[in-house]
Amino acid sequence: MDDIAKGIEQVANAITVYGTMWILIGTGLFLTWRTRAVQLRLFRHMVHVVLGSRAGSKDGISSFQAFTISLAARVGIGNVFGVAAALLMGGPGAIFWMWVVALVGMATAFFEAVLAQVFKVDAGDGTFRGGPAYYMRYGMNSKIMGAVFAIITVVTCGVVITSVQSNAIASTLSATAKTSAPVTAVILFVLGAPIIFGGIRSVARVTEIMAPVMALMYIVMAFAIVLINIKQFPHVIGSIINSAFAPEPLVGGLGGGILAAVINGTKRGLFSNEAGQGTAPNAAATATVAHPVSQGLIQSLGVFVDTILVCTATAFIILDAGPEVWMGEGVNPANLTTLAVAHELGNWSIIPMAIMIFVLAFSSIIGAYVYSEVNMFFVTSSKIGTWIVRVASVFSIVLGALVSLNIVWATVDIAMAVMTITNLIALVMLSKWGVAALRDYEKQRKAGISEPQFVASECDGLPQLPAESVWNRKDVLQA
Repeated sequence: MDDIAKGIEQVANAITVYGTMWILIGTGLFLTWRTRAVQLRLFRHMVHVVLGSRAGSKDGISSFQAFTISLAARVGIGNVFGVAAALLMGGPGAIFWMWVVALVGMATAFFEAVLAQVFKVDAGDGTFRGGPAYYMRYGMNSKIMGAVFAIITVVTCGVVITSVQSNAIASTLSATAKTSAPVTAVILFVLGAPIIFGGIRSVARVTEIMAPVMALMYIVMAFAIVLINIKQFPHVIGSIINSAFAPEPLVGGLGGGILAAVINGTKRGLFSNEAGQGTAPNAAATATVAHPVSQGLIQSLGVFVDTILVCTATAFIILDAGPEVWMGEGVNPANLTTLAVAHELGNWSIIPMAIMIFVLAFSSIIGAYVYSEVNMFFVTSSKIGTWIVRVASVFSIVLGALVSLNIVWATVDIAMAVMTITNLIALVMLSKWGVAALRDYEKQRKAGISEPQFVASECDGLPQLPAESVWNRKDVLQA
């Protein structure tokens, strides 16, 4: 079984390094050009929109709640294990390329969310559903493409991601707190089942509090470590920038070289922030908003928070710790960050760090469940389909904590590659919709309208929406 897992992993790595990675970057650059770098031009406005996004949803999902659902899924073990892996294999320069990927990916995330909003549908319970499957179906008129994406997402997010995240939790708690796998499985069931069985609204209520607090606590901890080693701060920044173009194997890089930094920084950055993968727009579509672009701006900022803030926090923690930690015996991506924190703050911090990793992974679990249910609604709107997703997600959480998942771990990248490439094709083909919506939003702001309202029939350059679109209905309150 291990040989099979290694074989699958090699195929997945080849697809990522030689295919997905470059398609993602190319699409991000294309969409950055199409929007005249919206992620830079409107960055300050993004922050303003997020700060005012908790109101206006009535009985639906608020814009802020949709943001925190996707943030909960984004900010996970990839921010801890993934960054450590990038440093170990690509050196400090990998972090610079993670920053570059995030800045480009913000444009991709913007388009995903805008299209998810434009083509969302009424779920019949005061909330909405949407995402890549929906904009493939209604924007590209491709039922088959939408169905394929939806089915892959249901399985990948509702079974694969939930199980590997719970497996990571079980491994971490076993190594740090000596907690047995059955005990971890029970804990995850007790915490996860009520939230998941409560549906998307339940997840929104939890992530609205948990995701921002979780990210803030982690950043504060990293800031404290930076202050403790403030004299090293210029050196850390210098090593990241210098190594990005002429990297040295400071952290066990694979022979050094710019290629190792670019590949590992890009690969891990894309995995962490999810821009282009087609997952986050499933959450973005659930929001009740006045204009699709407002949610696009919010989701774009989520990429910034994930990579520029949280991933950078991890990098500073590790680089501040120094070679005695990086080169220690038995160091690997799963334990490097924890060892670095313990080195800086003392061994007492190992348990709090384990709890933090638990929360990071758990948030990804419930966020992945939302993605799965949204896509099941595309396949079938029956209650039976909804409950199949919920039961399967809870079952996967428990199973993942109890058994070895080497093959499942290895297949994640392949499944995500299929989702990503399919989604990117749709984004490029439907880019005119996103551009038209952005122009309409900016036109209204220039006219002095502080909160632009989207009226599809009055949006210049926007192709006609399907008759069933919520944006053509006066009885559906947007905000």
